[in-house]
Amino acid sequence: MDTETNRGLPTRKQTAITGAESSAFPSALRNASHEMADPALHTIGDPALLHSPLLALFSSVRCGGDAIVRSYDLVRELRDAGVGVIGGFHSPMEKECLTLLLRGRQPIVVCPARSIEAMRVPSAWRPAIDAGRLLVVSAFEPGHRRVTADLAETRNRLVATLAQAVLVTCVARGSKIERLCRDLVAEGKTVIVADNASAAVLGLQAPGTGPTTIDVIRAAVAR
Repeated sequence: MDTETNRGLPTRKQTAITGAESSAFPSALRNASHEMADPALHTIGDPALLHSPLLALFSSVRCGGDAIVRSYDLVRELRDAGVGVIGGFHSPMEKECLTLLLRGRQPIVVCPARSIEAMRVPSAWRPAIDAGRLLVVSAFEPGHRRVTADLAETRNRLVATLAQAVLVTCVARGSKIERLCRDLVAEGKTVIVADNASAAVLGLQAPGTGPTTIDVIRAAVAR
């Protein structure tokens, strides 16, 4: 068995950046008014990607068939349009989206819901890290080695704060993603839904299709 492929590869370098000490620290976190204000960040890859226009990607664990198909199509369009994407990439749909995004050339920021100290970087990520277009970033100290529900919620808030806009590929009613998105809308964050069912859950306007949706997303991220 190829252990490098199955277990991942050690990272070449990890860096810690803080608001007080580094110009690399993103202003969105320095200016945040909630619990994600001014945390220390631990990174693998080029921290400059944190200053790229980014779209946060969220998906509930449970997705219907129509939402899955629409998500695949939309993420391919995002990839081909060069839209930078940030996410935890933890739910099954999010993992599939990351696989598609890795085939492109746009910036990608991956935010695990745990510490990245001694993290074994998946071999599929390494070419993108070496090319300077994938960054792994965590706000968690070394003691947080396992993903928990609380850490995932904090991570999702970090992802949303670092992004210019949010795309929800599918959201289940009563889910934590629904609660997060409702909070973000109340705070004035741009939240874009990928399918009619998600729009109904969140009470948002139904999405457009094809190029119209991509144009809306690109405009939102460029603000």
